[in-house]
Amino acid sequence: MRLLIIILVLISIPCRAANPPESQQFVLFVGNSLTYVGNTPAVFDALAAANGKSVESDMIVQGGATLAQRVNDGSVARALETKRYDAVVLQERGGDLLCSFGPACCLESRKAIKSLASLAADSGTKAYLLGSYQGNPSASQALVSAESAAAVEAGISYLEVSEKLQVLRSTPQEFAWTDPDGVHPGPGIALLNAAVLYQALAGTAPVPSTFTVNAPIYEATSGLTESVRGAADPPPLTTTPASVTYPEELVHIVVDALPVPAGS
Repeated sequence: MRLLIIILVLISIPCRAANPPESQQFVLFVGNSLTYVGNTPAVFDALAAANGKSVESDMIVQGGATLAQRVNDGSVARALETKRYDAVVLQERGGDLLCSFGPACCLESRKAIKSLASLAADSGTKAYLLGSYQGNPSASQALVSAESAAAVEAGISYLEVSEKLQVLRSTPQEFAWTDPDGVHPGPGIALLNAAVLYQALAGTAPVPSTFTVNAPIYEATSGLTESVRGAADPPPLTTTPASVTYPEELVHIVVDALPVPAGS
C-alpha cells in the first residue's frame, strides 16, 4: 500500500523538462570578393555564437563574380536542392547596380536578384540583399537608392551598409574599415556586414563583447571558386590568415550604428 502511495505521488508531480536548445540555423551567402575578403560569413557565425545562437554558414563566392553568373551556372539552385537553408544572403559585385559597367549590367543585376529571390522562395528560404558600399557621399546615396529599389522589385529585405559606413569612417578605432587596398572589406566592414545581418535575422542587435573568428580570413587573392564552401572550411591557400579577434570596443561602435528596430 505504501509503495502504491509513493507511485501515485510521483505521478502527480509535474514534469519539468529542460528548455530545449535553440535549433541551429543554416545560411547561404552568394557573392564575390566583397563577401569573402575578411570572411563575412565566418564573422557572422562567430558573432551569432557570441550571442548564444548556433549558426553555420556556407558560401558561393568568387572574385569579380556577379549574381547573374550564379543564376546562369545553376550553382545556387543546386545548393538549395542539396541543403535546407534558413536564409540566403545575396551581395552583388560593387558598382553593378550603379551601371558602372554599362546600362546592361544594371538590368542583368536586377533580373538576377529577382531570379535568386524566387529560387529561395521556392525552397522555403528567406532571401536578403546585403548592400555594398561607396566612399563618396553622393555615390553612396545613389548606391543605396539603387540597391533598395532592386530589393523591393525582388520582394526581399534590403540590408543597407554604405550609409552606415559613411558615419563609421569618422569614428576613431583600432581596426581598419577597409582592406589595405582601400577597396575590399577590412575587419571593420566584415563586422558591419555581420552585425546588420544578425539584427535582421534575430530581430535585435547583437550584444557587444570580444569574440574570435577561428576561420580563414580571406584576402583578395583567395583561390576560392563558385563551389559551395563552409565558412570555416580549410582555405585553398595555406598563406590565408587563420583567425581574427574583435575587441568589445569595436563591436560597440558598430552596434551603436545600427537602427533601433521598430517597436523597441
